[in-house]
Amino acid sequence: MKTPQFWQRDSNSFLPLLLTPAACLYGGISRFHRSLQKGERVSVPVICIGNVVAGGAGKTPVAVAVARLFLSVGKKPHFLSRGYGGTLAGPTRVVLDVHTFREVGDEPLILAETAPTWIARDRAAGARAAEEAGADVIIMDDGFQNPSLVKDLSLLVLDADYGVGNGRLIPAGPLREPLAAGLSRSEAVILVGRNNDQNILNQLNTFKPVYNSYLVPRPSAEALSGERVVAFAGIGRPEKFFNSLREAGCDLIDHFSYADHHVYKKEEIMTMVESAATQNAALVTTRKDFVRLPAEARMMVTVFDVDMAFETPEALKSLLLSVLKEG
Repeated sequence: MKTPQFWQRDSNSFLPLLLTPAACLYGGISRFHRSLQKGERVSVPVICIGNVVAGGAGKTPVAVAVARLFLSVGKKPHFLSRGYGGTLAGPTRVVLDVHTFREVGDEPLILAETAPTWIARDRAAGARAAEEAGADVIIMDDGFQNPSLVKDLSLLVLDADYGVGNGRLIPAGPLREPLAAGLSRSEAVILVGRNNDQNILNQLNTFKPVYNSYLVPRPSAEALSGERVVAFAGIGRPEKFFNSLREAGCDLIDHFSYADHHVYKKEEIMTMVESAATQNAALVTTRKDFVRLPAEARMMVTVFDVDMAFETPEALKSLLLSVLKEG
């Protein structure tokens, strides 16, 4: 789904008020569901990269960056994901060039480029499979609201610009749970973006560590600076991607927005290819969208790849390494 405009904190829509009863029901059912599950613990540390907001906060780039920090000190991180949108229940280890997004979801295909990745609807079973395969730390790219697996460390990821939107629960707003509840189960906050608005820090109102981060284009993406581009994205907030292109110096001629995890039809792809060709522009998308494209369409599309950078990487690394169970 696309995040509705009235979820924005500056929205003047009356819909949030109308949907408040449904939001209360959603919150009550979610709390009841979590209260019924008892968490299972595995013998290796479990780090959860989570959020309280529906839509693209930046969890996957953070998860990749965390894995790279562990890899840099000789550890063997494995990713664990539900595999949203995929048909396989798992536990299944993702194999690039074998599994498709229809089987394992789109985000696990991205994670598998960095470290071994498991998809499992039963998170505890997935963790056990990763442990048996040699993982010495497990990184969850989702499951923050799922209590079935005990987490040793949870990082709450928030978009520094979007924050918590209008601060209301789904469907009246973007929150999966109240911010205070999410903060109570996390050890630190990752703020993604260069927005220095004091408002988000005031909303957090926490003494827990807050690590500022931002997305930086990879060299292949930097080459698009100054180029004419037509962009498309099927993510939680496509406008965030389009703004990233502008900030990178791209001349954004046209853009197409789709719902999160959108499965592209041949006609949609050809419309975008023709738009780029007639305007003498490159057709550009995200890595997450790229893995959902048919093989024959990928040759016509350029990926705008980004990495997550932290303002204080050593401080974050110290926190992450503190959960390792040595000896």
